[in-house]
Amino acid sequence: MEQTKGKSGLSAQAQNDTQKDERGIPENVSAETHAYRSFAGKIGRTMVQSKPDWPSRPEAPAGAPNIVVILCDDVGYSDFGCFGSEIPTPNIDRLAEQGLRYTNFHVMPMCSPTRAALLTGRNSHAAGVGWVAHADPGFPGYAMELPEDVTTIPETLRAQGYATYMVGKWHLCKDFDHTETASRASWPVQRGFDRFYGFLEAFSNYHHPPTLMVDNSEVAPERYPDGYYLTDDLTDRAVSMIRSSKASDSSKPVFLYFAHPAVHAPLHAKPEDIERHRGSYERGWDAVRTARFQKQIELGVVAADTRLPPRNSEPGDDVKPWDELTADEKRLFARYMEVYAAMVGTIDESVGRIRQTFEELGEWDNTLVILTSDNGASREGQVLGTTQYFDALRMFYDKKTTDSIDRDIAALDVIGGPTSMPHYPRGWGMASNTPFRLYKGNTHAGGHRVPMVISWPARLRDVAGEMREQYVHVTDLYPTLLDLTGANDLQARHGNPVRALSGVSFGATVFSGEAAHAHISQYYELSGHRGYYEEGWEIVSRHTPMTKFTDDEFELYNLAVDPTETTNLAKAEPDRVNRLARAWERAAWDNQVFPLDEGSGIRKFQRSDYELRYEAPVRLVPGTATLARYRSLKLVDQRSFEIEIDLDFQPGDRGTLVAHGQQGGGYSIYIDKDEVHYLHNGYGDTTDINGGAIPAGHRHIVIAATAKSATEIDIAILVDGERRGEKRGLAMLIGQALFQGIDVGIDRRSPVSWERFSSDGTFAFTGKLRSVTYRPGPPAPGLGPERLEQLRKLAERFD
Repeated sequence: MEQTKGKSGLSAQAQNDTQKDERGIPENVSAETHAYRSFAGKIGRTMVQSKPDWPSRPEAPAGAPNIVVILCDDVGYSDFGCFGSEIPTPNIDRLAEQGLRYTNFHVMPMCSPTRAALLTGRNSHAAGVGWVAHADPGFPGYAMELPEDVTTIPETLRAQGYATYMVGKWHLCKDFDHTETASRASWPVQRGFDRFYGFLEAFSNYHHPPTLMVDNSEVAPERYPDGYYLTDDLTDRAVSMIRSSKASDSSKPVFLYFAHPAVHAPLHAKPEDIERHRGSYERGWDAVRTARFQKQIELGVVAADTRLPPRNSEPGDDVKPWDELTADEKRLFARYMEVYAAMVGTIDESVGRIRQTFEELGEWDNTLVILTSDNGASREGQVLGTTQYFDALRMFYDKKTTDSIDRDIAALDVIGGPTSMPHYPRGWGMASNTPFRLYKGNTHAGGHRVPMVISWPARLRDVAGEMREQYVHVTDLYPTLLDLTGANDLQARHGNPVRALSGVSFGATVFSGEAAHAHISQYYELSGHRGYYEEGWEIVSRHTPMTKFTDDEFELYNLAVDPTETTNLAKAEPDRVNRLARAWERAAWDNQVFPLDEGSGIRKFQRSDYELRYEAPVRLVPGTATLARYRSLKLVDQRSFEIEIDLDFQPGDRGTLVAHGQQGGGYSIYIDKDEVHYLHNGYGDTTDINGGAIPAGHRHIVIAATAKSATEIDIAILVDGERRGEKRGLAMLIGQALFQGIDVGIDRRSPVSWERFSSDGTFAFTGKLRSVTYRPGPPAPGLGPERLEQLRKLAERFD
């Protein structure tokens, strides 16, 4: 007998035999294949028999504010006008007048740890970034990347319906993960940002950035236009992101994280900006510091009974009286500060442009802005400052000094321009941190007490212009943003539970200066320096490398009456020191602070075997993009190496065969007038080795580099095996001095030789270059694998 068929075309018996759920889906299909598993409508054989359903998308609550977090780099406590500075910062001052100043705001004493704490709301070591994101010595608190079990502000806000954007400095992933084939797990887009424009490194050249990225890809112009300036470029991009977002969907709130590279060295500014400050600093740092302190009292930023500490006097951090400097030193040092002031001004101009953009869109009133700095002002310029930052940085970390006054005076007129790589002397860092002691890198207040301004016109009109004195820590920003916007924190990431937040919302203090803040204790640690704050008291140490970590090195201060740490009470109250030291110990274990860096250098030399791949030989051909900085560095860093160049040469061919580095340090091999040259830029000191004429035809040019020590290298040029030229005792280019990676057949962007760039631009090779091959050799004497064992034995003496 023929079965009756329904409208679907199936027999009635077949339809009845199939068990279906309430959505009309056969249960065996759903269970076995997960088909339609999350569908909430109804499925029939045809669309007319079915009921549609659309998954919801995150929607921000009605009236949710735009959020802008502006993080400056190395700006000291007193560097904005509203915190005491003579530098004009009208846009930032206006934010403060219409919003709030937090005068007791604290970060971590160094850039990467603060960035990790800010974005995750966890203490920096708990977020895997206990030091600057470079060397990974193999411990959880120093992994130098954000772990999988912490969420970030952009991840959380994106889940609440925000558009999330970032411009500027990231500095939260390992050096060796800056390459094309690297893990991107700790890159901005992978950590919650819809769009990113900036750089992954610690700092940049403001006139000729070595590298910039859009989202996950490098953008690599061969050269920048005349007059290019990084802060302006970043601001242009931020403005574009805001406008595009609001044009696409005006109802979607924006979260913008603007991580300024300014005012981190090198101190670069536009000529017209520098000129505005000419003559402003001839009175010197002592007078500027005193004037700023008096203004802070007048503004109410510090209490009238606050004591200004004596000039920093600790060995290695000490500052000479301005009046004891020579006439040349005063003239040079004043110039450095003129450039620095110009850079602070560019941040202020950027803030004004961001504000203007939201005003033009009619959204300024409902835009929440938080502006602060990542740590206190820097001492990296040492006693004398420098026009060659990488040379000074090498000396700084090697604990050596160099007399560079004559060299720097000769460059006085170009300081701040593209041929210089300047940093000021630490006397200006002391003035920038007025009224606090010491600098970036220290756990004393100068290292981590920074300016902070909040603006939100729609919500803060009743408290506009007020100040807040409550102790607040950078980890508190994450929960505060959730509190103020009504957003919910994420309890899982990629399906796994996440660590609890370290910070506590200070939202109540925003609307009431009398409100209490529950963040009453906080540990600090950086490079062995330690500190612990608890309800107005603190212990703090300035640890001497390669000495034992003991409670005896702790100083004790009652910050309620002595916020500038002038009277050490440790001997008077040993029981309090002991109790706070034990509290630091517990917090250190809870936040994976251990092991402490004893100052042995183990952190630098102890690396994962994974990194060995970056020391493998590499063959590069013309047209290859600039090789990543870290990959390039590992081929030549404090070791012997060989560069083999394979080309077909014809008379008249000229240009760059290979270039590595930039104005502040690097080398290039080039042909001009039918002769091959090796040019060595040793921190601004240029040496040109002429290898003589090149015969026509297929040729092999070899640069043989022999590392004689950690600081010196010998160079020889060979043409078809014939030794043609050599130079002994050239300066070894260390670490980030080779700021830009290897280019083949061209010297892109930041040039090794400014003279050549001025005459020939990128100086691309006009002939047929076949390849350039790098072959790394042995480390410099004393820097091989045995060096780590030596360091371990040395450190054990102080364990």
